[in-house]
Amino acid sequence: MVKVSIGIPVYNVSDYLLQCLESIRQQSFQDFEVIMVDDGSIDNSFEICQEYVFRDSRFKLYHQSNFGVATARNTCLKHMHGEFVAWIDGDDWVEKDYLETLVNLQTNTNADIIHMGFKSYRNDNMYVADFKTLYGKFNYNLPKKVAISDVFVRKYGIITVWGDLVNAQLYKGFVFSEDNTFEDTGNKFKLYLQANDIVLSNQAKYIYRVHRESLTQNIMRDTSELKRIKMTISNYEKLLYYLDLANFELEYFKDSYISWLDEQMSKSKSEEIRKYIKKHKEHLKY
Repeated sequence: MVKVSIGIPVYNVSDYLLQCLESIRQQSFQDFEVIMVDDGSIDNSFEICQEYVFRDSRFKLYHQSNFGVATARNTCLKHMHGEFVAWIDGDDWVEKDYLETLVNLQTNTNADIIHMGFKSYRNDNMYVADFKTLYGKFNYNLPKKVAISDVFVRKYGIITVWGDLVNAQLYKGFVFSEDNTFEDTGNKFKLYLQANDIVLSNQAKYIYRVHRESLTQNIMRDTSELKRIKMTISNYEKLLYYLDLANFELEYFKDSYISWLDEQMSKSKSEEIRKYIKKHKEHLKY
């Protein structure tokens, strides 16, 4: 069995894909496979992926129509055979010892989830937060309750599925919900609910590229405030449903959700949005 399966959803990232794939091929830790799923790209992303399939037998490529990133991740999961799962987005890249650092930390801690800090790259500039202060306060050990809370507070930046090394057993029966654009927020908590130990690495060896064509930027630019609120509420109520099933801190997270709803109502200038949020607050009573 290969040690790490790396999943890469690919959609129209030809300008950045070579840097992403080459950064993986040159990793100091070499016991991995790469599962690339082209989600109906109309640029030459598919051809770039094909080059790496021909060059390196560890790279495997699958093609599907444009169903979205959540479906592409589900396709990746179907073809993974590794002991651990990692995700790298096709417009991002990683430093040479990224995998080695994650694998060594997992070996030393036996944690189910290792999450690493990241650098942001924007307009030819690199930005990095002080993860040594942010993550070090927990001595690298993060309580499950705090990890799930980051869905609301966004303090630790751990709700993304990239930047992780996850025990593949946690992905058994796991499906990314395909009805919502924010697939990280709507799914990552399922992994935390199953995990025994969650460990943070304050090193930042994953580089998250911010650019105008990225999915996140397109959502923020092209999606109305009401639609973004609806998508987020759908994810949060899904979280409450899973917490209820797991019998895990439901009342605590319900209070967090209500606080978030109140905050959105106070911030929004739209009467339509305030009415929509008020309806969901009433729904919570039942």
